[in-house]
Amino acid sequence: MTASASSPLYIRMHEADNVAIVVNEGGLPAGAQFPCGLRLRERVPQGHKVALVDLPDGAEVRRYNVPIGRATRVLPAGSWVHERVLEMPPARSLEGLPIATVRPQPAPPLEGYTFEGYRNADGSVGTRNILAITQTVQCVAGVVEFAVKRIKGELLPRYPGVDDVVALEHGYGCGVAIDAPDAVIPIRTLRNLARNPNFGGEVMVVSLGCEKLQPERLLPPGSIPISDEREPALDVVVLQDEAHVGFMSMVDDIVTRARAHLERLQARRRETVPASELVVGVQCGGSDAFSGVTANPAVGFCTDLLVRAGATVMFSEVTEVRDGIDQLTSRAINAEVAQAMVREMAWFDAYLQRGQVDRSANTTPGNKKGGLSNIVEKAMGSIVKSGSSPISGVLSPGEKLTQRGLVYAATPASDFICGTLQLAAGMNVHIFTTGRGTPYGLAACPVVKVATRTELARRWHDLMDLNAGRIADGEASIEEMGWEMFRFVLDVASGRKTWAEHWRIHNSLVLFNPAPVT
Repeated sequence: MTASASSPLYIRMHEADNVAIVVNEGGLPAGAQFPCGLRLRERVPQGHKVALVDLPDGAEVRRYNVPIGRATRVLPAGSWVHERVLEMPPARSLEGLPIATVRPQPAPPLEGYTFEGYRNADGSVGTRNILAITQTVQCVAGVVEFAVKRIKGELLPRYPGVDDVVALEHGYGCGVAIDAPDAVIPIRTLRNLARNPNFGGEVMVVSLGCEKLQPERLLPPGSIPISDEREPALDVVVLQDEAHVGFMSMVDDIVTRARAHLERLQARRRETVPASELVVGVQCGGSDAFSGVTANPAVGFCTDLLVRAGATVMFSEVTEVRDGIDQLTSRAINAEVAQAMVREMAWFDAYLQRGQVDRSANTTPGNKKGGLSNIVEKAMGSIVKSGSSPISGVLSPGEKLTQRGLVYAATPASDFICGTLQLAAGMNVHIFTTGRGTPYGLAACPVVKVATRTELARRWHDLMDLNAGRIADGEASIEEMGWEMFRFVLDVASGRKTWAEHWRIHNSLVLFNPAPVT
């Protein structure tokens, strides 16, 4: 990338590819000529594909050395290749996959890397010190929101060691088929959200009283480890209790009970802990064609560094890895892990089929505007966030982590649902890449936002934490960006605020509920 900014440039991901993406900001006009002599036959937007050779009708179109479709008409060299001239290939069969066939030489461990975190009674480590107020049903959300505002205004200034008070609001709890088999997913998600390490075991519950999801079912005895000898009973405020006379009585009860939790959180102190205590979730949203060229490969390199340091990294988004399932099963540490991935893919295939859609429903108008023609191409750029480490475990939606290393956490690709499920798994730092741009954030966990393009990082300078577009600009390598990200994550885990935290912006928690609603 040493040519001037005005020189036409493209990026080809593999020598066998017959298309490449245009690098130049703003795209290139018809007639633009690349240093190799290839001339554009029409205008091609930035990030979109150009045919490097003549492609006959029906020809296989390859990017990442993977067939991403077949041409639906003749595409001469220099043509713009986009979703309207591609026929998407069928999904890879879940039969006959390579099982645990990739056996890389173990990378040397990274030792001596630490961060300043909060140790919890269950052995986990928090990167933030937050009071969580969960709820059994959406009915109480307005009361909890009102109470949280009071706690933040009246109490939180007295406890400078507490980072925040967060309401775990959701749309579940009643009017649902709570005993249906798939209801286990939202229920265990809510239970495990309350156990996130950033809450330190200090969880309050607000109940209406008549809902299907009763407090004892949401959080059975022993589900929240505590750090002292106090009675391990749930701290529950029930709004329908006769003791509550009027709205302010409910609010006062919540605010009063919060004091004891804040006192205990205030007593916690950061201490030096090894990087192996990190639980990092990686995700992409608002993706473009640069996602798989800059930001996601850098995340993949950072993922490998984190795993070498003993940390746990989760990658997710079923539809965004489904077309690379053979790449995943081959990297499984054993047949059991590989079969667990196949099981999750098959379950999600059936779930989509019930809704009369398939994986192609994933790709958004913004993805396509950013150069991603279909889910196959998107998946090839998404899967690289997982790096190259062996995959040591698989989580079903809403489950909590029980092992370290690189873990596949099966979630929908929806940013908000994926983030919620990764929080429930135990995530204490989030890495989120974007090419089109999104102000996405989480109240319960710091989110490191990574821009795929310098133009986005420049425009959204106070929302993007890292600029991976420097890779496409020729100013940094994937390895250099990966190391920068690794060190940045350690700083954030130690208390450095991300831009999302600075502005206190976050998205709502969104549960994955495939069970019927009554």
